[in-house]
Amino acid sequence: MEIKDIHNLFLECKSISIDTRKIENNSMFVAIKGERFDANTFATEALEKGASYVIIDNADYYIDNRTLLTEDSLATLQELAKFHRDYLKLPILALTGSNGKTTTKELINVVLSKRYNVKATVGNLNNHIGVPLTLLSFDNQTEIGIVEMGANHQKEIEFLCSIAKPDFGYITNFGKAHLEGFGGLEGVIKGKSEMYVYLFENKKTVFINLDDALQVEKTEGIDRYTFGTKGNDTNVVIDSVKADPFVSIKTQGMEIASHLIGIYNANNINAAVTIGTYFKVEMDAIKQAIENYIPENNRSQLLKKNTNDIILDAYNANPSSMAVALENFMQLTITKKIAILGDMFELGNESLEEHKSIIALTLKDKNTRFYFIGKDFYANKTENANMSFFETFEDLANDLTKNKIENATILIKGSRGMALERSLEFLP
Repeated sequence: MEIKDIHNLFLECKSISIDTRKIENNSMFVAIKGERFDANTFATEALEKGASYVIIDNADYYIDNRTLLTEDSLATLQELAKFHRDYLKLPILALTGSNGKTTTKELINVVLSKRYNVKATVGNLNNHIGVPLTLLSFDNQTEIGIVEMGANHQKEIEFLCSIAKPDFGYITNFGKAHLEGFGGLEGVIKGKSEMYVYLFENKKTVFINLDDALQVEKTEGIDRYTFGTKGNDTNVVIDSVKADPFVSIKTQGMEIASHLIGIYNANNINAAVTIGTYFKVEMDAIKQAIENYIPENNRSQLLKKNTNDIILDAYNANPSSMAVALENFMQLTITKKIAILGDMFELGNESLEEHKSIIALTLKDKNTRFYFIGKDFYANKTENANMSFFETFEDLANDLTKNKIENATILIKGSRGMALERSLEFLP
């Protein structure tokens, strides 16, 4: 069956799914093989739960004409998404980066939604499966699509761009994330810049921060719409930025006060303002959208728990995001500060050295108490009155149970695998 025929059947359906636990009536189910399972085995279950069609790649599980047998279900999903993207012909904005891409995506979404019918990547569906599912969630009512792209190795962004075919692109930054897969920081820069290569070759538009010299260098020759703190040829000038602890900016004669913690979130806001301006969203509407946005899912959330104020930023961490979060936290003028920091993953051979660098960064702060958790931080254990090291989360939990923390401002940050939000249970 040709992809256009599958697409016609897809248009008859209400939704598409790769998970039988989320099957809706009149949906299309795609059976994708995983490391631990073969979703072809769920074809019958999907139909019983209400799917109208199932895409499989194993003839042993063919049922009837509701079963669409293909050579490779995943490849079919990706080709279907590409076909659907061409069918809709709507403007698509893609974004990637080492830090802040999900928060930036959500900010852009709320801003553009003030004027347009916008659909965006849900959660972190930003890989070779998530991007196709995102594109297939767009429909004839969608006026602008926002596609977040994640990557942990070379050629991944290039591949995702070949499916999504973005008209606009934004890279939040180049940082020390997924160093193991990319082969170091230079590999990160090269991998993320694959988006710039696509935009250049297809004569599309990029949004960039003119204060970031590397971004300026990497986008030479591309049509640019810019923001920055300097005038000159900047399209959107950011007059001032502050964070104490919430970020606020001044631009175009207006102050925007956000619910985001940390100066490192300023450029996420600046990008949303800039993109909103490009798409002719009124400044009053941009201000309202950003000021009403409340972060969730462990991303720079400010929580109150009895006597403690908690900055929960436990969704993820890498050396770049950890450093800026710490620098912001350490400059806060608060009497009692505590940082609970977990290991950073996917750093390969550079892991121990990067954890050592984070510890060294904290040595200059005599006003904060630091708790380091995880095997890599523990391997760099340092004798210091302001520092405690725990090899496992259980060790930390035992300590927090015995030594209650009260009347403090607490930063919690670590990689997703550390699940440091669990520490909230042990804070009174």
